[in-house]
Amino acid sequence: MQLEDILTPDRCYCQISGVSKKRLLTTIGELIANNSESLESEQVFGALMAREQLGTTGLGNGIAIPHSRVPFCNEIIGALITLDTPIDFDAMDSKPVDLFFVLIVPEVKTDEHVETLAKIAEMLNDEDFCYTLRHTQDSDDLYNIAITY
Repeated sequence: MQLEDILTPDRCYCQISGVSKKRLLTTIGELIANNSESLESEQVFGALMAREQLGTTGLGNGIAIPHSRVPFCNEIIGALITLDTPIDFDAMDSKPVDLFFVLIVPEVKTDEHVETLAKIAEMLNDEDFCYTLRHTQDSDDLYNIAITY
């Protein structure tokens, strides 16, 4: 999997306002649905909230990878988001989160879901890469930095 297969420039959002976990997931649902013909914002929000209730996707070090399999999703969809101010996301280290890679996957792509999650987690384990993402002020630059990793 290449990152540009799942991430597009219009699904990269730089320095947005998060406010709270629920509000951010609502915003993510809207942003993804706006760029998808087959998904509704409430459907994406509901799937992400249900996944968060199983356990946090906040990995620590200010990073979270909210992800879920969603009915009627036709392809793996990624979104990269940085926040202007970190928020409480129930991360494993209890620190606020400001860097998110969202992953929406078709229900039938279980293996691809796991493989993609692993690749994204590995990528976000690179401190220099995350530093660069966090200090990027433009959404197009965010996309270009991500796909050249």
